[in-house]
Amino acid sequence: MRHRLFAAFLISFLAVVTSWAQPPLKLPGYRQSLINYKSLHFELYPFMTDFSMPRHAIVPMAPGSYVYNPFGGGTRFILHLENFADSDWCYLLRKSKVISPYGGRGGRHHSGTDIKSFPNDSVRAVFDGTVVMAGPFSGYGNCVQIRHINGLTTLYSHNSRNLVKAGDQVTAGQVVALEGRTGRATTDHVHFEVRVAGRHVNSNLIFDHEHHRLHKHQVVFEKNGNAHIRK
Repeated sequence: MRHRLFAAFLISFLAVVTSWAQPPLKLPGYRQSLINYKSLHFELYPFMTDFSMPRHAIVPMAPGSYVYNPFGGGTRFILHLENFADSDWCYLLRKSKVISPYGGRGGRHHSGTDIKSFPNDSVRAVFDGTVVMAGPFSGYGNCVQIRHINGLTTLYSHNSRNLVKAGDQVTAGQVVALEGRTGRATTDHVHFEVRVAGRHVNSNLIFDHEHHRLHKHQVVFEKNGNAHIRK
């Protein structure tokens, strides 16, 4: 019995060692990563800066579900906006203007950008992603939060109605909500936030809100929450 157990253990150990020694598969647009002894394939996007995909750059979210961690084992990552195709992004509101920018407001820090068009206008996802929260939340009112594979998370709040639910996969340009004034809001608008690793960042680094365009520069995100345009 003892010999059979040892033999089974030895076979399992050799299988694991062999799987670790195997080179990544050369699939177009994909990279193989071995996690918990499972071979998983993650689609590569042009704005990913770490194409080696080390194990510490993959974060388990749920059983069998993993998400790319842009910081990996480092303290910064660079988002290459110049590599985004037109189909990779969409501005959240078609006809709109900023009524309250990111930053200081009345002695307090405004964590997002308030953008107004008209009541019940279509609110669109700015990038592909997964809805991680959709529902009422305190002063935000009805809000939708989307996690994107590029390392960003976006939030759209004060919606009159949410059109997606947690777990939904959405694409850039998909209507996820209707503009409203639920929660603490004095007029119909969308409070739009961008977050990296849970920290708020200025969406003006990513979007030209005046012209409803994506910038074409590189943005450096620091793990301490700082962000700036790469010179």
